[in-house]
Amino acid sequence: MNKILLALSLLLCTAALADTPAGAGPAAADCEAKAIDKNGKPLAGAAKASFVKKCQRDASSPAIEPSCEAKAVDKNGKPLAGAAKASFVKKCEKDAAPKPAATDKPAAK
Repeated sequence: MNKILLALSLLLCTAALADTPAGAGPAAADCEAKAIDKNGKPLAGAAKASFVKKCQRDASSPAIEPSCEAKAVDKNGKPLAGAAKASFVKKCEKDAAPKPAATDKPAAK
């Protein structure tokens, strides 16, 4: 049984290393360091691989408005999650976008 677990863990580690792009060294290490469950234990296996993949994707995408993410809290000060957070961030980014310049022509009636 122990040999099977050892072989399986080696296989998962090898697969995780193979999926890591060569140019993502520091980002990959940072994401792996953040791969901790809510009880403070390190993630392992598929959960870790999924977390690292999402973390790297999020790190490589440009953040349009990081302050909108920081502002996404409810009336009790807790961070928003799910659809409420997505809706808030979308509206915040839309409001933060530069408005088109007004034209000199009056509005048509």
